[in-house]
Amino acid sequence: MPPRFRIRPAFTRLRSGAVDAFAVWRRRLLFLLGGIGVGLAAVGMAKLADAAQEGFRAALSLSPWVALAVTPLGFGLCAHLARTVFPNSQGSGIPQVIAARHTANLSLRRALVSLRTAAGKIVVMALGLLFGASTGREGPTVQVGAAIMAAVGHLTPHRQPGLILAGGAAGVAAAFNTPIAGIVFGIEELGRAYEARTGGLIVAAIVAAGLTALAITGNYTYFGTSGTTLPFGPGWLAVPVLGALGGLTGGLFARIVILFARGLPGRAGAAIARRPVAFAVACGLGVALCGLASGGAVYGTGYEEARALLHGTGGGALDFAPLKYLATLFSAVSGIPGGLFAPSLSVGAGLGAAIQGLFPGVPVAALVLVGMVAYLTGALQAPITAFVIVTEMTQDHALMIPLMVAALISDAVSKSVCREGLYHALAEILLARAERAPAP
Repeated sequence: MPPRFRIRPAFTRLRSGAVDAFAVWRRRLLFLLGGIGVGLAAVGMAKLADAAQEGFRAALSLSPWVALAVTPLGFGLCAHLARTVFPNSQGSGIPQVIAARHTANLSLRRALVSLRTAAGKIVVMALGLLFGASTGREGPTVQVGAAIMAAVGHLTPHRQPGLILAGGAAGVAAAFNTPIAGIVFGIEELGRAYEARTGGLIVAAIVAAGLTALAITGNYTYFGTSGTTLPFGPGWLAVPVLGALGGLTGGLFARIVILFARGLPGRAGAAIARRPVAFAVACGLGVALCGLASGGAVYGTGYEEARALLHGTGGGALDFAPLKYLATLFSAVSGIPGGLFAPSLSVGAGLGAAIQGLFPGVPVAALVLVGMVAYLTGALQAPITAFVIVTEMTQDHALMIPLMVAALISDAVSKSVCREGLYHALAEILLARAERAPAP
């Protein structure tokens, strides 16, 4: 073949390489832009959640008995909106993201992480806190982050799960200001397997979301720093005690939530299925009664109460942990949108403070942090995420080993009570119902 004809294959390869390079950089840019969007959403949701809780506290200032009317009716409204106006916005939002990653049904995936669903999640989550629900904003931020990233991407369906994973991980990072925990959560809970192809892009999305949040709110630690330590000695007995207690109570919590999600057997389950809004009203009444019994301490995310216990400025009432536990359980099974992270950390903080009398030589801050990790691990069965996120939220690296030990013990005890991880079990239930649903 004459030499002048050999330039065409080389030009074709050069053009193909340029197209591939453009596609790679386009994808990276999309992850960065999506991460910025997730960061903005996380900050907005945080401010909205705070404003909603302030509104409920203002109502309680008139009379604490207001909750007996406002909270049940508010739960009913939120359940109605989540079922009719914004379907797929119920609950935490993390099971929806897991289901969207694993389903091959493109229409279902889009419905689970659509911008409409994300908008509904934000609105109804805020309404729940406005009415006193014991829920958090971090789980909803994961679903909103996944929706934003999926909307920005416009990639082919077989690549979209990578975007969903990055958006969810960026949501955790921006919500807690914990970038490392965002990566760990993406691997341990959302992915359950590391994706080497998207690992760098996930980090880029997390960095973009984190920097955006920092630019608006400034650098901060979620619970503030404590500087506490737990020297090796008799005080370490508190670690297995809290690990077992957190695993037992957290595993029981997960088992009950999964049971209600699948449907109670017999007439009780049928009644709930027929009248889900009325059931949500009853759950709201349960939350209101817990609130009255606790003097209003168990409403909302529990962030302020956990922070006060950590820094020794809270009362540390013995009934705080069980009442917050019940209020969070009522909120979780009611079907209204809202997360579990912040309330679970609050319950764990209450458990740690409650056993202070058994270990008088141990700093209460150490007990609170170990309790947080133990209960969060027990409820979610994500031990690595639990101790990483608590360490990052407080910048207290001196307790890393005790937190790891508590997480391992709690995870083992929790799995003896509930064999399934909470979020993945709820995702499987969601997918099973979608498969049984008649085609539109």
